[in-house]
Amino acid sequence: MSKKFSLPVLSLAAALAGLHAAPAAALERDAAPAASGAPMSAAASAALTDRLIVKYRSAERAAAPSAASQLRASAMTQRHGVKLSHLRRLANGAHVFKLDRPMSGAELRQVADDLRNGDADVEYAEPDALMQPQFTPDDARWSAQWPLHDATAGLRAPTAWEKSTGAGVVVAVVDTGVRPHPDLLANLLPGRDFITDNTVARDGDGRDADPTDPGDWTTAGACYYGWTATKSTWHGTHVAGIVAAVANNGVGVAGVAFGAKVLPVRVLGRCGGYTSDIADGLFWAAGGSVAGQPDNPTPARVVNLSLGGAGACSVTYQNAIAGARALGAVVVVAAGNGAMDVANSQPANCPGVVAVAAVKRSGGRASYSNYGAGVALAAPGGDSDYPVLSTLNAGTTTPGADSYGGLRGTSMAAPHVSGVAALMLSRNPGLTPDEVATRLKNAARPFPAACSGCGAGLLDANAAVDAAGGGTASVPDVADVADTEPNDNIAQAQRLATLPALVRGTLRSASDLDLFGVSLAAGQALTARLTPNAESNYDLIAVDASGARLAASTLTGSQTDTVTVRNNGTAAMAVYLRVRWISGTTGDAGTYRLAVEVN
Repeated sequence: MSKKFSLPVLSLAAALAGLHAAPAAALERDAAPAASGAPMSAAASAALTDRLIVKYRSAERAAAPSAASQLRASAMTQRHGVKLSHLRRLANGAHVFKLDRPMSGAELRQVADDLRNGDADVEYAEPDALMQPQFTPDDARWSAQWPLHDATAGLRAPTAWEKSTGAGVVVAVVDTGVRPHPDLLANLLPGRDFITDNTVARDGDGRDADPTDPGDWTTAGACYYGWTATKSTWHGTHVAGIVAAVANNGVGVAGVAFGAKVLPVRVLGRCGGYTSDIADGLFWAAGGSVAGQPDNPTPARVVNLSLGGAGACSVTYQNAIAGARALGAVVVVAAGNGAMDVANSQPANCPGVVAVAAVKRSGGRASYSNYGAGVALAAPGGDSDYPVLSTLNAGTTTPGADSYGGLRGTSMAAPHVSGVAALMLSRNPGLTPDEVATRLKNAARPFPAACSGCGAGLLDANAAVDAAGGGTASVPDVADVADTEPNDNIAQAQRLATLPALVRGTLRSASDLDLFGVSLAAGQALTARLTPNAESNYDLIAVDASGARLAASTLTGSQTDTVTVRNNGTAAMAVYLRVRWISGTTGDAGTYRLAVEVN
């Protein structure tokens, strides 16, 4: 998601396309239309739309509502000074109506309320809002891919790649479409274009089998009165490259899950994309059936939505996300770039999604990133000094030469998480969406810099792949444990009665020792993984009840130490895990995570 990219919404003058919602980078706000002849602010225009989504109880499977229902709807909307016409049926049975002029969000919600209150057959009615791509373009940078390997804020991807590259997993990029970039082409699946409006689509033929991005540039006044001309962003191409750019080919960049395949689903175009198109594209990507569209032969296990707008999660989004999750897809969403609580940004605030905040290279929260209790975790999104490098196109309007460049935003953070989810699912295809989300969060490491409201921690690809397990259809709940002091010797060791467990501990001083006791049954094996904060080196040692060493890991730097102990005896044995300081921070900043499981 981008930092401050206003929410495009077409004005009546630009309504050749009839588009009046918002692509995923800006924030929709309720506002009345500007006075006649005065330029409209981006915030005000962002709340405009010329479409309405209505779900009828009696028209669940019908191609169109009954004539009586449409007559009642027309009579009601005419009282508000607008006419409407039926456009199409959504995958969940709701229907999209088009108004003859754009209305503000507040006005259209009143129309929706009146329609629902005046017709008992209406299950719900809501504006068909326009979403925006969530990023702010920067000048191209040929810097290294710091998000993958930087010691402070990187994903620790190289270590994870020793165990998984994402092979066999499909990641859908629901976005502006994609260019056939040579550093992407080998990993691209056919995909589909889900944009219904020809002016938005700019390809002249509505929904089709070609998700190629023709460019989303705009001219002055194209999206609303006072709109400033914009260049093409090639947003979907950049996001797709972060997920799965081809690796080991001697050129360009490497994707997080370079062994996975990308399914491009085009839902954003000129001035953005409608919620109704995005919802259908999301559901189809996961393997759901959409009226008038062929079934997806390569359903995605991960769906990336680097898009959004302001407001509460719509019923349309809720239904599409629930449907995708029921089909086994993990839905990853950029938290948004309004520097506000994610509770005000949809679809990042929808139930069941993995909402991703953005950090800069220091590991602290990027200034633009949304935050709050709804954020699952954070990942590199970059800033003006260190953007995220990926595949791009040099064209300012129509396509030019294939290129590379740096962008910043939560739009860049989300595909890092989507790529790691693919690494996990490649290793353990039996994981459910909830299990992937839980293990992603539990594997996240402490933030090396201030990141209030950024969720469980910083994305760690290596720890997440380890946490995925392998071949297990169901994953047990993980107990979240805080260390209790003092626990610096065997007599005071903190007992871990429920396993698996994730201990969130702190070394208070260089002399502090934290010990955790586990009862290991005969024939069982214990595995413990210690991840210190990015500024520290801590060691992990396993001892028995007498203090004799059973196993130890003493890796340098802030690497994750792992020990395994097997009980080959005939009776249960006590194992104590000792965390000790070697170098780096202590006190409140001396944090670590200790994951413990037995099998």
